[in-house]
Amino acid sequence: MLLTMTKKSAKAPAKKPAAKAAPAPKAAPKAESSKVAKTQLVEMVADKTGLTKKQSEEAVSAMLDVIVGAIKGGQSVGLPGLGTLSVKATAARTGVRPGTSEKIQIPAGKKVAFKVASTLKGNL
Repeated sequence: MLLTMTKKSAKAPAKKPAAKAAPAPKAAPKAESSKVAKTQLVEMVADKTGLTKKQSEEAVSAMLDVIVGAIKGGQSVGLPGLGTLSVKATAARTGVRPGTSEKIQIPAGKKVAFKVASTLKGNL
């Protein structure tokens, strides 16, 4: 089989090399995240107090357990300089199911509310 080229195809303009897309920037390790994890909190407590990481982990866990227990018991928890965690009752209400627009009844319940301390709010 013989392939012949015509003048038109022989003089076809050369294709420009496609501009290479800039390589996606590598996800740099986050030096500072917007969220402090429990392990980071434990490390900060250990650095600030001079406790070992194991002792500070026990202290942080104990504090969180006490706070959660108090909230489950319906009590408010005041954290000086930070704010107050409290339990608020929510009223029953009518909602709309997404997608079907069907009206549904949402029962009354409880939620955890947080009120920021005025000293912290003023310093933000």
